[in-house]
Amino acid sequence: MPGIGRGPGEVRVAIAHDYLTQRGGAERVVLAMLRAFPGATIYTTLYDPAGTYPEFRDARIVVSPLNRVGALRRHHRAALPLLPAAASLLRTEGDVVVASSSGWAHGFRHPRGAKVLVYCHNPARWLYQTETYLGGPASRSPRGLALLALRPALAWWDRRAARRADQYVANSRVVRDRIRATYGIEADVVPPPYGVDPTQEAAPVAALADWVGGAGESEEGPGAWHLIVSRLLPYKNVREAVAAFRELPERLVIVGSGPLEGELRADLPANVRLLSGLSDAEMRWTYAHAHALVAPSHEDFGLTPLEAGAFGRPTLALRAGGYLDTIDPDVNGAFFDAPSAAAIRDAVIAARGRAWDAEAIRSHTSAFDEPRFHAELRRRVAALAEGRAPRETGPHRPHGT
Repeated sequence: MPGIGRGPGEVRVAIAHDYLTQRGGAERVVLAMLRAFPGATIYTTLYDPAGTYPEFRDARIVVSPLNRVGALRRHHRAALPLLPAAASLLRTEGDVVVASSSGWAHGFRHPRGAKVLVYCHNPARWLYQTETYLGGPASRSPRGLALLALRPALAWWDRRAARRADQYVANSRVVRDRIRATYGIEADVVPPPYGVDPTQEAAPVAALADWVGGAGESEEGPGAWHLIVSRLLPYKNVREAVAAFRELPERLVIVGSGPLEGELRADLPANVRLLSGLSDAEMRWTYAHAHALVAPSHEDFGLTPLEAGAFGRPTLALRAGGYLDTIDPDVNGAFFDAPSAAAIRDAVIAARGRAWDAEAIRSHTSAFDEPRFHAELRRRVAALAEGRAPRETGPHRPHGT
């Protein structure tokens, strides 16, 4: 097996990612990839150091010419019409490229002979799940109409980019099925790791100080609030969760930012607080003082239940998507069947008084740790570099779209 690194005779690994402008699960996966391949260069269309995790400042990052436009770094969705060209012009360097992609990084250019492993978070949601992405019919909004106009050209570019990969890997079973339906590609499932370490120092959040140590705490441990960690987009169903807690005595803390932030802040009930821009230390403190996570969105992979689980906290989740891979209703959570205020409210009420085994939750979560993820990525990269099939079923090639 060849060595992996940057020295003579070693396999040179590059990492590609759509854009580094946010603090989300996909960006945490890129940091895990960087720890698997220390010294790898990251290639991305846009990079906003202030908008994403500070750990990226220590990495070597190559960006597209679009990055010169500050407004696009801060609002990457505005760059949508320009991103196909930017992605097609961005050229990586390396023997094996690990592309963390939900729409763009699988379309970067690579040196002749380079192998490409696409770690797919989801086929482009705005193309193939447009109504879910927008939170309603595309024909009812200017943004939706613009997407409909761009969709034929974007879909052609996207499928053409997918055909160039040597192997696709999905982060969950539901994404594996979407890859098959969208591209005709059979992908293995390699779950990403959770990115929160409960053993590291936590920092109290001043805006929540008055909610700690009060009636919301339980004798079994911290439980001052229910928690949502999410980008504030329509398909995340945070509005529905706020409506549910409007009718409940329990408290809710929402950590996130996005287009719906202003709308949500304008009408928060007294038992709901919305925070953004928390540091990792503050996030650890917020998880540690939660009673349970609430996960009402259609997720490609159920990452936040694992983050909550690292602290022994259960999750109340929508029975859909990636949550089906990370939640065991006998161990670390419970499901509700619709992303509605009524269903979320009923799930919170039904979970009252349930005794959760924190150690069993932590044990379930440990199966998704970062060393396992590193070992699987390295195995696949080494196999591609040697020209071997990364899996026993034979060389992976797309077989039609």
